[in-house]
Amino acid sequence: MAENIKNMTPKQIVAELDKYIIGQDEAKKYVAIALRNRYRRIKLTEAMREEISPKNILMMGPTGVGKTEIARRLARLMDAPFVKVEATKFTEVGYVGRDVDSMIRDLVEASVRLSKQKRIDENADTARKIAEDLIIKAIIPGEPHQERRSGIQLGNIFGDPGYKTQKEEYEENKKKEYESSEKFSDIQMAREQVRKQLREGLLEETVIEIEVDDVPKTNQLDMQNEGMIAIGNIFENMMPKKVKRKKCKVRDARKILTEQEAQKLIDMDQVTDEALENAEQNGIVFIDEIDKIASGNTMGIGADVSREGVQRDILPIVEGSVVNTKYGPVKTDYMLFIGAGAFHVSKPSDLIPELQGRFPINVELKSLDKEDFKKILTVPQNAVIKQQKALLETEGIKIDFTDDAIDEIASLAFLMNEQTENIGARRLHTIIEILLEDISYNLPDPELSDILIDREDVQKKLKKKIKEIDVDKYIL
Repeated sequence: MAENIKNMTPKQIVAELDKYIIGQDEAKKYVAIALRNRYRRIKLTEAMREEISPKNILMMGPTGVGKTEIARRLARLMDAPFVKVEATKFTEVGYVGRDVDSMIRDLVEASVRLSKQKRIDENADTARKIAEDLIIKAIIPGEPHQERRSGIQLGNIFGDPGYKTQKEEYEENKKKEYESSEKFSDIQMAREQVRKQLREGLLEETVIEIEVDDVPKTNQLDMQNEGMIAIGNIFENMMPKKVKRKKCKVRDARKILTEQEAQKLIDMDQVTDEALENAEQNGIVFIDEIDKIASGNTMGIGADVSREGVQRDILPIVEGSVVNTKYGPVKTDYMLFIGAGAFHVSKPSDLIPELQGRFPINVELKSLDKEDFKKILTVPQNAVIKQQKALLETEGIKIDFTDDAIDEIASLAFLMNEQTENIGARRLHTIIEILLEDISYNLPDPELSDILIDREDVQKKLKKKIKEIDVDKYIL
């Protein structure tokens, strides 16, 4: 991945997508331009920036050709909030026209998670140091009354930060006396030895008792069109935080305490503000099966009315509106919407004209042929063959496929898609699973180590399956 992903040129973005998606060059080109235009928009004056909104994209093509994968990889490249929704969800019985705003609320939740994780990563080193100190104190405890944290100073209430009560002065003197004592010096020396052992990894299996925050499960009230109201959060700051003691190994304690301390270092107001800004300016909403809400097919009048109603509910969100979420109001004007559908029965022109106009870029994704299947099996970083090899290596088996075996798998995938439903690249997963089912079932097997699969093995295992499918076509 490029060092500064947001400054990548369209050609570099396409090259990055090529690592994971075979073919579909036209679709890649359009999404790369859309991504680059976001970078260009940031560099404009504020007045001009307000006038420019993203050019939404409508992808057309059969299932399994890469529509969703292009959008998902695009979001990962950009490190942008991304959400995928099925348009048919909004046509379910009792759900028609209701809560279409939920796609934006889901996007904001994704954005908050991204921003929160970014802050946690930034605070990771500090949190690890604090966690290390807490583990050391758990192994070599000091005097409890000397090491607990002091509460609110009364002097601050009276406006004099230097003011101390007699009790506070007494406790401060006792602490100074304790820190100058020989016992404190011995504890500090012992703790330094433990710190050294801890960093050398010698205490990973030691069981210790730590204090962790006792976080109750948040009660949430779902209010339509108003997002989620967290009732527990209303009283959260009014009540003192509860802690509980937990026994665990040092390796687990480090993870728990690091995460807990990193959370404490986060300023949630800052996270929320950043997340809302990120969702508004960089959010990507992928609306799948948009062809199923087009009203040009012959499904009956009632169903057509329902689908058209859903289109009209989606329209204001795509056009640009304000949606209320539990983190605050969010504008959808500058979010990128990517619609996708097979459009077997209906056509893009069957969508209502207003919605068509909001997806000005139409791109058709091509069906995959044999050569595409061969590349999908071997070329991408997450290629199907590479996945299977990695899985079986965990059982101590080294599996390999000859070139003619890969050629045969690609031929069969193409043939099965032609004979039956065209499910695109997903057909390869079906074939590979059938091919390796006996091997996977019998593992672990101490007698097996290396397996080589050639064309004959593929034909023997799959020819019968192809014939069964072919015969099924003629059975009424």
